[in-house]
Amino acid sequence: MRVADLELDLDVFAGPFDLLLTLVLREELDLLEVDLADVVLTYLDHLEARGALDLEAATEFLVLIAALLELKSRLMLPREEMEGLELEPAEAAEELLARMLEYRRFKGAAEALRERLEAERGYRYRSATLPPELRRVSLDHAEAVYDPDLLAEAMGGLLRVPPPIDLSHVATPKVSLADRVTHLRSLLRRGRFTFDEAVAGADRLTVAMTLFALLELYKRGEATWEQSEPFGEIQVRAEAEATATAASV
Repeated sequence: MRVADLELDLDVFAGPFDLLLTLVLREELDLLEVDLADVVLTYLDHLEARGALDLEAATEFLVLIAALLELKSRLMLPREEMEGLELEPAEAAEELLARMLEYRRFKGAAEALRERLEAERGYRYRSATLPPELRRVSLDHAEAVYDPDLLAEAMGGLLRVPPPIDLSHVATPKVSLADRVTHLRSLLRRGRFTFDEAVAGADRLTVAMTLFALLELYKRGEATWEQSEPFGEIQVRAEAEATATAASV
């Protein structure tokens, strides 16, 4: 439904929105008596009833209601303040009519362009001639820049199966977590030790596995540790000894 056909039921008017605009422009209906808020609410109720927003119809409604609001605001201003305005109320009404007609023209032009584009769907082609710089040499005199064998060689390289990746340089683990747990448990039998003692002469992978093993023993409640200062020596001891020391204190 067009916005102009929107049915209104106001205190001073009942009928389509298009008729309301006509009566206002002919000065047969006083715009000051028209509650434009009710017009907006009626349109919102219309949108809610439809359950969908028509962007084209909404744009038309915004253009028309904005023009009516501008015209009504000019009519509500006192006469002495109107002298400083660029347009008188009568001229504002004429401008409203001109805007409506201009909107109709643009809307009709857009519709014509849309219909033409829809009719020519699938027939997109270039009607302009080639630029002069592209018409200097005929294709009959054109020479190949690259040897076709180079293209075949490049395509053949893409089709070859790449050789397997050499992983010989990747270090493989030489120690397991279980081995390091056993090593730490053997050190715990004497009560306490330092972490540096547990990893003396070990490589970086063994150091990392030793740290994981220490965390595992801590989680099981078999060991605990303390470090008196940042980057200081880490003292590891059995959980039973730590509990006994805390109880004596």
